[in-house]
Amino acid sequence: MSDENLQYIILIGITLIVSFIMSLILRKILSAFISRFALKLKADPTNFLFLKNSVSFLVYTTAIIYVFYSVPYLKSIGTALFAGAGILAVVVGFASQKAFSNIISGVFILIFKPFRVMDIIEFVDSKKGVVEEITLRHTIIKDYENRRIIIPNSIISDQTIINSNIQDEKIMKHIIFSISYDSNIDKAIDIIRDEALKHPLTLDNRSAEDIKKEVPKVVIRVIELGSYSVDLKAYVWTLNNDDGFILKCDLLKSVKERFDREGIEIPFPYRTLVYKKDIMHEEETI
Repeated sequence: MSDENLQYIILIGITLIVSFIMSLILRKILSAFISRFALKLKADPTNFLFLKNSVSFLVYTTAIIYVFYSVPYLKSIGTALFAGAGILAVVVGFASQKAFSNIISGVFILIFKPFRVMDIIEFVDSKKGVVEEITLRHTIIKDYENRRIIIPNSIISDQTIINSNIQDEKIMKHIIFSISYDSNIDKAIDIIRDEALKHPLTLDNRSAEDIKKEVPKVVIRVIELGSYSVDLKAYVWTLNNDDGFILKCDLLKSVKERFDREGIEIPFPYRTLVYKKDIMHEEETI
C-alpha cells in the first residue's frame, strides 16, 4: 500500500471519527438546551427535538461530501455518477422513495403540528399514548403500558388522530351506568351526581349563561331502554385525559357501592336452561 493511499485512508477515518464526535456533542448540547430552556420559556419542544434528530443526518452528509471531494479516486467516482445522473436519480429515487416520504411527512408534521411532543394522541386500532419524539424518519409514542410504538412519519400522517391536548386539554368524560327496570331512576341519578360532585377531579365547565339557566354541574341523562336495563350517561368535565381516566374508575367504584347500600340494582342478563329429560334420554340411546 502506497503512502498516498494510506494518507487517504487516515483522512477518511479521521473524518468519520470527527463527524461522530461532532454529532454526539451537538446532540448533547441541544438536549441540554431543550431540557433547560423549553419549559422555562414555555416553548414547544417539538421543533428543538426535530432539529436535534436532524443534526446527525446533516453532519454525516457533510462528512461524506467532504470525503468524496478530498479523495481523488472517490472524486472520479462521483464525477462518473454525476455523468449518469439520470439513471442514478431513477434508481435512488425508486429505492429511497419511502425514506423521502417519511422525511417530507416529518417536516409537514413539524410545520402544521397535528400533534406535538408530550401530546396524548389516539390513532389506529385505538392505540393511545404520549408523543415522545419526532425524528426525520419516524415518530415515537409511549403507550400506557410504558412500551414504545414506532410509526413511520408517512403512515402516521395518513391516520385520523384524536389529540387530547391540542388547543384545549379539558375533556367531557362520558360514564355509563345501567340500572334495572325495578330501580328508581331519579334516585339513581341523584346518587351518580352526588358522587361525581364530591370527586376532586370534577371540573365546573359551565358558562355564565349555563349557571344562570341552572344547568347542573354534572348532567345525567337516560340514553337507552335496553333489553334488560335502563342506561344512564353522566357527562362529567375534568382537566385532562389522564384525570378523566382516574375520574371514571373512581366513580364506577363509588357509585356501585352507593347503589348497593341504597337498593339500586345493577342488572345482568338472566339465562333460563330447559332440561328436556326425554329428549336427552333419546340422544343418549342413539
